[in-house]
Amino acid sequence: MWADGLSTRHLFFTGKGGVGKTSLAAATALSLAGEGKRTLIVSTDPASNLDEVFGTKLGQVPTPITGIGGLCGANLDPEAAASAYREKIVGPYRGKLPEAVIRNMEEQFSGACTTEIASFDEFVRLMADPEATAMFDHIVFDTAPTGHTLRLLSLPSAWSGYLNTTTAEASCLGPLAGLADQRKLYESAFRRLADPVDTTVVLVARPDRSSLAEASRTQAELAELNIRNLRLVVNAVYQPAETFDHVAVAFASIVQHGLDSMPESLRSIPIAFVPMLPGNVVGRAALEELLQPASMSVESVQVAELADGMSFPNFVDELSRHGHGVVMTMGKGGVGKTTVAIALARELAERGHRVLLTTTDPAGNVMDVSGELPANLEVARIDPATEVAAYTEAALTKASDTLDAEGLELLREDLRSPCTEEIAVFRAFAEAVAQGEDRYVVIDTAPTGHTILLMDATEAYHREVARTQSDAPDSVRNLLPRLRDPDFTRVVIVTLAEPTPVHEAEKLQADLKRAGIEPFGWVVNRSLALAGPREPILAGKAVAEAKWVAEVTQLTERMVVLPWVASHGAKDPVGAVGATRR
Repeated sequence: MWADGLSTRHLFFTGKGGVGKTSLAAATALSLAGEGKRTLIVSTDPASNLDEVFGTKLGQVPTPITGIGGLCGANLDPEAAASAYREKIVGPYRGKLPEAVIRNMEEQFSGACTTEIASFDEFVRLMADPEATAMFDHIVFDTAPTGHTLRLLSLPSAWSGYLNTTTAEASCLGPLAGLADQRKLYESAFRRLADPVDTTVVLVARPDRSSLAEASRTQAELAELNIRNLRLVVNAVYQPAETFDHVAVAFASIVQHGLDSMPESLRSIPIAFVPMLPGNVVGRAALEELLQPASMSVESVQVAELADGMSFPNFVDELSRHGHGVVMTMGKGGVGKTTVAIALARELAERGHRVLLTTTDPAGNVMDVSGELPANLEVARIDPATEVAAYTEAALTKASDTLDAEGLELLREDLRSPCTEEIAVFRAFAEAVAQGEDRYVVIDTAPTGHTILLMDATEAYHREVARTQSDAPDSVRNLLPRLRDPDFTRVVIVTLAEPTPVHEAEKLQADLKRAGIEPFGWVVNRSLALAGPREPILAGKAVAEAKWVAEVTQLTERMVVLPWVASHGAKDPVGAVGATRR
């Protein structure tokens, strides 16, 4: 069985969005509990769907999973953690300082930096505080998509190193005394992450080039952190029950091409393969089938008709009627946001508009766009390292007129704080949005949870700028009004016709509306039902789509359904770029 040998106390499942991290992590936790091991499964993804997989409402505190003895689950909720962190800092001053001062302190701790450090503290507590997890034999971490997981895993080293070397008394989080108290926990967490006896990182991928390339990049970045006890699990390896179906033949060819393209670096670590299942992995029975896929039975089914949507060209026509602005693709990891963003950018460029295609996703691959690009389409990436360097240089240059050498050195130390990256990337995002004044800017966003945190950060920064009348650039001052203007910003929600992506997209839409942002429309991507498979495994997945497409029609006035197509050259399975549905 693919889960055999996953026996270290800490197990991390990481990978590109949509590869099946949650399913495999949940199945592993179920297996360990079945062996009599007291097991805790924790999601560090702000858009966790552990609740749906196990049918149990989970929160910050470990909760017994319904019907599974010995297994508990928890979600690290960034907003709840940030609220508790703020109260820990501000609470002691309530009743002792004027109410206006208290409100000012709360505002200061309402930004993205506070959210990150609060979530990070919860993660460190589970990794390094013996009292927090003494009742468990194993802790299984179902992590956010790769870029944010690498950020999380690097923070113990980053904050520990920062605290060990800085002479400053404060950071962007306020007094460092509280952080210094955590120094031993940070150092302990870092040691445990790098200890192969204590921690295993499971790289989860699908059998396609981009997913396996992402796993290889993750392997290299983890090696830089001295985290080397790795395994690779290739999920959803398609083995058709029949070969008479042209869709099945194309799908199998793509899978084989992906496996043949596996980077050599991955072949040096243990590898396991998990077959594709015909249904969605929700509930104990499906998890048990995932653990023992050889026992599954597959029956032929009749693929149902889907609810009708508009054509992709008509969707783009409505999107482009203002001649400029921002288009943002949002949704769960793995639903094809990048593919749809590229398709939208191409369509807009072919209509004669100037277009910038960029991404806020640390693991985004818009730079991998293939084929000849129209002359009026520019492709760029918000690179954290580049943005941090530029932000640091600008801050030091501005301060050089007023600070002496000692003051500049203290500022330089403060800018080495891991929080600087959050601010620098946020400003780059604001500058990208501002370019929509005279062109179209198509932004491929990070997966749902981190996009919501970005929106929260936008609102927090906007409040802070308004309160302090700071010298923030115009792009930052105008960011929130631009995002809330439906004639300037159009949010395209991308999903698959599956329960978890649709439910997560529904929550995303509700969160956006609460933030004053009205989504433009939805794209249901990679529909197998429209491709018309007859082979039982693919047909089993296709037949389940009708229910979820019908549900989407109740959530939006504009919907496009794109069929699954085999990309040219038997590369990766993607939604049809520019496909029409009339």
